[in-house]
Amino acid sequence: MNLPAPITHLRTRPVAVGHWRAFLAVARHLNFRAAAEELALTQSAVSRQIQALEDEVGVPLFLRHTRAVELTGAGAQLHRAVAPAVERLDASVRLVRQTAGRKSVAITTWASFASMWLIPRMEAFQRDNPDIDIRIDATDAPVDLETADVDLALRYAAPGAHVQGAQRLYGEQLAVVASPWLIKSGPPIRNPADVAQFTLIEAGDAHRTMHLEWLTWRRWFEQNGQSKLQPKRWLYFNYAHQIVQAALTGQGLALARMPLIADSLASGDLVEVLPGYRLDSPLVYWLLVGPRSGQRPEIKAFCAWLLQEAQLTREAVGEVPDPDLNDNLD
Repeated sequence: MNLPAPITHLRTRPVAVGHWRAFLAVARHLNFRAAAEELALTQSAVSRQIQALEDEVGVPLFLRHTRAVELTGAGAQLHRAVAPAVERLDASVRLVRQTAGRKSVAITTWASFASMWLIPRMEAFQRDNPDIDIRIDATDAPVDLETADVDLALRYAAPGAHVQGAQRLYGEQLAVVASPWLIKSGPPIRNPADVAQFTLIEAGDAHRTMHLEWLTWRRWFEQNGQSKLQPKRWLYFNYAHQIVQAALTGQGLALARMPLIADSLASGDLVEVLPGYRLDSPLVYWLLVGPRSGQRPEIKAFCAWLLQEAQLTREAVGEVPDPDLNDNLD
């Protein structure tokens, strides 16, 4: 069997997408005629595309036999990379075609806020706005609204921290909470020192992250004259929703963010253990609108709904005074 002569010259320009589609068709059928029929091209046209692709990448991709072809090692390696990439491209095109002309709102926020506050409330908005599609991208990494494919950002930061032009949703206090049955079955809690009789739940990275330092049991201890207090056990998690989930299932006491647990307190799934010992936090929840999105009717509708829900949350947690919704970050 005569192998094709090695191709020694290498090119650096991008390969045309049409070449890759011809490559995938030939690789799928291992036959130039069948590939040509699939692509509605002549067999010689497909052959020329494959030859051009081999010239571009610098190595043979197929071994030509009398009635069939087979992938070389390099061809198989490229096939593993190209096939899923082209499928993702085609899927994206299908999605763009499906959503062309549809109203949509894309939101970036962090996972705990999405799962604990935003998603449970969205059913009402969707019921009243059935023609608006919603996409939530949950990530802890800040997203640049100037360049990202999102319309709104819901962020958590101290005033003057790192975003401009944001609208304040609400501030934050922390409260000691637990499941009702844990409180009923455990020793009584009458003062701050009594929490040491329980497992205390906290963010595992709280002492390594600047803003999470405000949310720690250590700070709560110090504010209440118990700086040397140690609990029976510590239980650490990465995210706020994990901390609250552990408290809901009776695994210990949590120092939880009031705006995120207002619904659980209202339903009785959680109880506030020491109502007179809430901890103030300087952190604030903010709404930021992308520069290219603010004038779209669906964005205005979603923002109006979001600000109304934020007002209900402020009332539920007793935030006083009611903040001016037009306050901006400095």
